[in-house]
Amino acid sequence: MTHGYDTGRLNLPFTGICTFAKKPFEPDWNRLDADAAILGAPFDGGTQWRPGARFGPRAVREASTLFSFGHSGAYDHEDDATYLGPDVQIVDMGDADIIHTDTQQSHDNIETGVRAALNAAALPVVIGGDHSVNIPCLRAFDDQGDIHILQIDAHLDFVDERHGVRHGHGNPMRRAAERPYVSGLTQLGIRNVSSTAKEGYDDARGMGSDILSVRQVRKLGPRATAARVPKGARVYVTLDIDAFCPSIAPGTGTPSHGGFLYYEVLEILQEIARQNEVVGLDLVEVAPAYDPAGVTSILAAQVLMNTLGFIFHARAAGG
Repeated sequence: MTHGYDTGRLNLPFTGICTFAKKPFEPDWNRLDADAAILGAPFDGGTQWRPGARFGPRAVREASTLFSFGHSGAYDHEDDATYLGPDVQIVDMGDADIIHTDTQQSHDNIETGVRAALNAAALPVVIGGDHSVNIPCLRAFDDQGDIHILQIDAHLDFVDERHGVRHGHGNPMRRAAERPYVSGLTQLGIRNVSSTAKEGYDDARGMGSDILSVRQVRKLGPRATAARVPKGARVYVTLDIDAFCPSIAPGTGTPSHGGFLYYEVLEILQEIARQNEVVGLDLVEVAPAYDPAGVTSILAAQVLMNTLGFIFHARAAGG
């Protein structure tokens, strides 16, 4: 017995070229035509300890092929919903050009890619790279109206300047808070010894940040946690893979024990997609060399695929 989708090539996950979820590759950023555009940002010159996140986009793309089976979308029996069906068009833009040792030019190239996605009315989805790549991602939103930042991370990343460094992976949320179009920040999962001193926490709260640890989020639950994001706010999500416990995500440069488990993060993101318009997304700090089993990259790809499913399902339901 054959089915309608059993025509042409089987195109199994382990065959072919590793674009994100085996979606079409569009190298001409002036011709983007999609609902979501994936951009790799393989820059890790902002790291303060273990490098390697420059290989994150490549590893997450390869892992994402595991989730490329969806001929007609992915059916979730718990939600009784089909996610990322043929009505949702996703393209892979490839990577921003990275100039080794040159943070400014590399960041500028990332910003150019995000602006291209926004100009095409596509949701920009950026795979890092270290967390400094969030800085050019948010710069690209300077003509997009007000946005609220949802950060899911082990570290506050609110350092102003350290030995002249203002654009490393410890600085992005401070740079975000300084932008006039960033209306506030919700920072979840912050725990343990941090790269930000007490003064940074005081500054963050003074600049409008709502900071919750993993244990505080668990006490609240996903729905109450998501409800702390202002109703009606347009949300940009930045997800550092070290928000997860290194027992399930060891492949990162700065692991911090006691992190989130998979469904804790997923349920928060699902609630956010239901209650807010998500306007951009980055996932950073996957450093595959520290995880020979590759589970960190699979986790990253799975979170991205599910989050995209939630976003576009909510958009369709809303109108």
